[in-house]
Amino acid sequence: MSQENTGSFIDLIEAHRGSQYALHQEYINPAFVRMLKAIGFDKNYTRGEGAYLWDAQGNQYLDLLTGWGVFMLGRNHPRLRTVLKEMLDAQSPNLVRMDCSILSGLVAKALVEHMPEGLWRVFFTNSGTESVEGAIKFARCCTARQKIVYCHNGFHGLTTGSLSVNGAEFFRERFGELSPGTIEIPFNDLPALERALAAKDVAAFILEPIQGKTCEVVADGYLLEAQRLCRNAGSLLIVDEVQTGMGRTGKWFGFQHWDGVEPDMVCVAKGLSGGFVPVGAIICKSRIMETVFNSMERCVVHSNTFGQNDLAMAAAMASIQVIEDEHLVENAAELGAYAIDRLTQIGKSCPFVTAVRGKGLMFGIDFGRPSGTLKLRLAWDALHKLNFGVFGQMIVVPLLQKHRILTQVAGYHTEVIKFLPPLVVTRADVDWFLAAMEDTLADTQRIPGAAWDTVMGLAKNVVRVG
Repeated sequence: MSQENTGSFIDLIEAHRGSQYALHQEYINPAFVRMLKAIGFDKNYTRGEGAYLWDAQGNQYLDLLTGWGVFMLGRNHPRLRTVLKEMLDAQSPNLVRMDCSILSGLVAKALVEHMPEGLWRVFFTNSGTESVEGAIKFARCCTARQKIVYCHNGFHGLTTGSLSVNGAEFFRERFGELSPGTIEIPFNDLPALERALAAKDVAAFILEPIQGKTCEVVADGYLLEAQRLCRNAGSLLIVDEVQTGMGRTGKWFGFQHWDGVEPDMVCVAKGLSGGFVPVGAIICKSRIMETVFNSMERCVVHSNTFGQNDLAMAAAMASIQVIEDEHLVENAAELGAYAIDRLTQIGKSCPFVTAVRGKGLMFGIDFGRPSGTLKLRLAWDALHKLNFGVFGQMIVVPLLQKHRILTQVAGYHTEVIKFLPPLVVTRADVDWFLAAMEDTLADTQRIPGAAWDTVMGLAKNVVRVG
């Protein structure tokens, strides 16, 4: 930097407080900055703790976005902060590489203890998409097959390999040819899966137990039958638990809601980090790992530079301990059931609401064209002629501006709003959210009204910018 570096590092941040949008506009992603300003999300947050954020004016917000699910334990959990400070002070022999880390061994053991009985191994990654990429690579190595089956609307990351199994064309378009040999099938469609596996040339079937972009939950019995079909076809079952894992759904892993399900590989990330240091993992049957690393010569045939680094492993170990010690899986189950039940009842009063779905503290509300009042149908049609998928902003904008609750739509070109409360959320927090939703949904039925004026203006602006 050209200016003289004086004072503490925090002084540097404070000296530039409020300039982040200009910096991003000039040096990072101007389109993202325009979007934030268009919907009024440029709040200049200055502090985060637990389930809350504070802006520069001291206003408190309830965070139901949690960095797309990263802050499972809330922001700046004191136990994780203590552990990470201890690791920095310990001056540990980090990333020696030609050695084995104590911490990564302990984290692997802790993860395996939450798997079904049997022999499991763990490969550590730096993100969810890297976990998926590695799982695809392992599956192809283990089966000596190329093809990967995935689900429509599935989301497994945005790097080239994981993008190849992304079930939304919006993310794939304009990026050229992706990894070959991928097959898309409808979600929750067992006959389609059976047809895709029939030739016995598929390496693996990958899916989320709850889809991140729709909050659709696998049907009862689906995973167990999918497992049977995969085994009969010699294909592996990969369950992507990047967002559903680590207690979010009211079980340690989402697949555990259905008895007898035993995936061959489980992809983990997000909440494993505690929100501090990027970390992910592939938890797989030992036979798979032993196929990949089948000799001393090939013992590092798959690796990464920062995998198993001490800070990431410390954050992961502390996160697992906090989830266990604070009974956060149980909290997710209890408060999630309460939130979903109450939101379902509230949604019945709004003709735009078509469904409330999810499990634990991962749930969403879906909107569609109303079948009743002509005025509401005409308003819906007029909005969607301008821009499909912008209706959700009629919910998320007032939730933030009026009720100080941060959330967002589940994905591009969707009418689903997804809620990802931290596992430390309280009953009072959930009631705050439910009261806000009741008020916001009522506003959608006032035509003309401020909510419709705002979203119509936003839709026109998006069309004009595009």
